[in-house]
Amino acid sequence: MPAIPFTTEDTNRLQDTLEQVIADGATPGGVLAHGTLGDTPRFLTAGRIAAECGDAEPDEHTRYDIASLTKVVATWLLVGRALQEGLLDLDAPIRDALPLMHGDTPSAEVTARQLLTHTSGLRASTRLDHYRNAELPLHELLCREPLDDAPGPHRYINRGYILLGLALPHLYGRRLDELAAELWQSLGMDATAYGPLARTRQVAPTEQRFTGAPRIWGAAHDDNAALLGGIAGHAGVFSTTADLATYAQRLLSAQAGGDETALGRWLNASLVAQAQIEPGLDRGLSWILADGGRVAYHHGFTGTSLYLSPDTGRYLVLCTNAVYHGNARTKIAPLRSLALKTISAT
Repeated sequence: MPAIPFTTEDTNRLQDTLEQVIADGATPGGVLAHGTLGDTPRFLTAGRIAAECGDAEPDEHTRYDIASLTKVVATWLLVGRALQEGLLDLDAPIRDALPLMHGDTPSAEVTARQLLTHTSGLRASTRLDHYRNAELPLHELLCREPLDDAPGPHRYINRGYILLGLALPHLYGRRLDELAAELWQSLGMDATAYGPLARTRQVAPTEQRFTGAPRIWGAAHDDNAALLGGIAGHAGVFSTTADLATYAQRLLSAQAGGDETALGRWLNASLVAQAQIEPGLDRGLSWILADGGRVAYHHGFTGTSLYLSPDTGRYLVLCTNAVYHGNARTKIAPLRSLALKTISAT
């Protein structure tokens, strides 16, 4: 079916709500991209990047820590490539994709499918600082820990994506950031990268953890990603609204092509519900599925979101640094809610 464009009323509501959440102290500023398959993306902006950047206003080239969007912008993409190349089996124990381990490793018996869908039953809490000075490699330390629950029920955790981020370099014999950069370049996402980045006016700072201490700026906001040098399967990527709009376009284009491309096959497979999150929301492979599976999306803790509607050919991208104000991050909920409602409309 032809792509259904956003209406002027849609964009006016999104602009007004973006400005309102900024006025309410949810975030210093933000950028929202919207568009349809085959058309040039349009951008809505408001506010300032941050006090540290003076009067600089955010735009489509401002680089944001996208936090858990890393899961669908890096790890999910690389897992699809590994499947295509026969390096990974979704339903085999993850131990098969990791370096050799010895002894009892109950958490290594879960599958890549369970890790992608947050149904593995792995321990929910992950504190990599607890493993400092340990003699065993990180993947083995994680795999030696018992499961919290039997695999099956949905429970969002980062640990599974940390394991996937350790497995992929082992499968390819190359660093995770190198693997991801190669794919991003092929998709035309030249401003997307793992950190750290230089502290410039085009990079949005995030949180100040301690009074008087420098704000996190150009480094991964997530503690576990930071302890991994900023390069992890669950977090650590920086991107721009323009790059994420490009990514959304490439995904929608691949999906429109059906099974003719590897990316199209992977996306189609990923938009099949694997587990219920709550009534009306399901988990596909990485993606959250809403509106009966017609909309796929994911959020990032820092205040980022990416929404796709393959049926209508529409996408929305939200980039903010809402953790700049700490607990005020929850105040962007009205904007996210409106984004989902808008992209679900037909």
